[in-house]
Amino acid sequence: MTKTKRKTEKFSDETLDALLVGHETPEEIFGEDGLFKRLQSALIERALGAELTHHLGYPAHGPAAGDDRRNGHGAKTVETETGPLAIRVPRDRDGDFTPQLVKKGQRRLEGFDDKVLSLYARGMSMREIQGHLEELYGTDVSPELISTVTDAVLDEVRSWQNRPLESHYPIVYLDALRVKIRDRGHMVSKSVYLAIGVTMEGQKEALGLWLARAEGAKFWLQIITELRNRGIEDIFIACVDGLKGFPEAIATVFPETQVQLCIVHMIRHSLAYVSWQDRRTMVGDLRAIYGAANEDAAGMALNDFKDKWDGQYPTISASWERNWTGIVPFLAYPPMIRKVVYTTNAIEAAIRQLRKIIKTKGAFPNDDAAIKLIYLALRNAEKKWKMPLKEWNAAMNQFAILFADRFPKQ
Repeated sequence: MTKTKRKTEKFSDETLDALLVGHETPEEIFGEDGLFKRLQSALIERALGAELTHHLGYPAHGPAAGDDRRNGHGAKTVETETGPLAIRVPRDRDGDFTPQLVKKGQRRLEGFDDKVLSLYARGMSMREIQGHLEELYGTDVSPELISTVTDAVLDEVRSWQNRPLESHYPIVYLDALRVKIRDRGHMVSKSVYLAIGVTMEGQKEALGLWLARAEGAKFWLQIITELRNRGIEDIFIACVDGLKGFPEAIATVFPETQVQLCIVHMIRHSLAYVSWQDRRTMVGDLRAIYGAANEDAAGMALNDFKDKWDGQYPTISASWERNWTGIVPFLAYPPMIRKVVYTTNAIEAAIRQLRKIIKTKGAFPNDDAAIKLIYLALRNAEKKWKMPLKEWNAAMNQFAILFADRFPKQ
C-alpha cells in the first residue's frame, strides 16, 4: 500500500521560541500538564472546530448560514501513544455533526492501536501490556480494551489469508511448528502451518498460515490447493521438511515443481543427539555431503561420514540415506541457486523468531489467540523483508535457464 508523501513544514525559530517561553524543564514540556500535551489538545480542538465550521457553513462568531447553530462543547478523553488526552469536542444544536478526526464513540487516536499490537506481537500478555502502558505513559488501559484492539486483527487476518497471490514463485518454503492451546478444558498440541514464498523480484513474502490438530500430508494438500486457487500457477522449487507424503501432495497440485528436502532440517535433526564436543567436527563433515559438486561426490562424502561416525552415531547416516532422494535435487542446482535455497531459508528464521515469542506465552486460551499473535509476529518479520535476496539477479539468470519453458513471459 502506497502513501502520499506529505510535505514537512519547518516552524520558524521565532514560533518555537514563543511556544517555549515559561517552559524550561522536561516536566514543563512533556509532563502530564506540559506544553506538548496542551499543544496536542489545542491542535485537535482546532481541527474539530474547522470540521464544524465546514458542517455548518459559517465561521465561529460569523452570521449563521441556516437554522443549525454551534452548541458549546463536550468533554472527552482519548487514549494516545503518549497517554490519555483530554479534549473538548464542539457540538451543534441539531446534533447531526459527525466529526471525522475523533469520531463519535472513538476512544483511541491513530497510533494507539499500533502501539498495543506491537507489544502484543512481542508475546506480552494483556496484563503485561497494561502494566507497560501504565508505567511509560500513565495510561490505565483495561485488559478488555486491549483484547478489543487485538481482536480487530482477526478481520485483517481473514482478508490477508484470502488475498490473491502472484502467478509464479521461484521458491516456496513450507513448514510447521507446534503450539499449546486450550481446547474444551484440555491442553492440546496443534500445528501451525506456514508458507513463505520468494517472489520473482527476490523478496520474501508470507503467503499464509493455517492451524490444525496435527501435521500431515493430507492437510498440506489442502493448503497447496488453496495456494493454487489464490492465483499461484507455478512454483519452481518447494523446500519442505521430511514429512512422509509431502512430495506427493505437492506433485498432485504442481506436478513440475522440484521438491527439495530442507537441508537445515536435516542438519538440525542430525545434531539433535550429538555431544557438544563433536558438533563442530560433524558440521564440517555434513557440509562435505550437501556442499559436494554433484551427487556422486556427495555419495562418496556420505560413505566417509559413515566410516567415521557410525560407531558413535549410527542413526545419522541412516537418516541421510533414507532421505537421499529428497536431498539430491539440491546437488543438481548451480551454486547461485544453492545459495538462495539454503542460506536464505526464510521459514527457518521466521519459525525461530516465532518460537521465541510463543515460549513466553506458555499456552494459548484458544485458536484465535494463537492466530493473532503469529500473524502479528509475521507482520513484524516482513518489515525486514523489503530488500531482495543477496545476488538475486544472478540466481534469476540461472532460474531462467533451468526453467526456461516455465518462466513467465514479460
